[in-house]
Amino acid sequence: MKTVKTYLRKNDRVMVKAGRDKGKVGKILSILPAKGRALVEGAQIVKRHTKPGPGTGGGILEKEASIHLSNLLLICPKCTESTRISRKILEDGDKVRVCKKCGEVIPTEKK
Repeated sequence: MKTVKTYLRKNDRVMVKAGRDKGKVGKILSILPAKGRALVEGAQIVKRHTKPGPGTGGGILEKEASIHLSNLLLICPKCTESTRISRKILEDGDKVRVCKKCGEVIPTEKK
């Protein structure tokens, strides 16, 4: 499968811009690049009916389903607005994400 290029990262705060959860804000729990989707905390909640197994009880569990990356907008940590992202190469050769509204560099977590 072809992976989708995205500028969103795990633990980014995003806003859902389309779908039944339009306007909800949450943190990205994980990104699925092969599918072009992401799991967002508190958005796209679905119910999963499970049978009881050994050591676990059954019931109806609520969990997050994936949302397509095109339906997410990053929330800039500096200006706290939903914004598009551009890329910029600094003088030292680092590639950084930049907020289109305020022009500030968006920090990325180092592994």
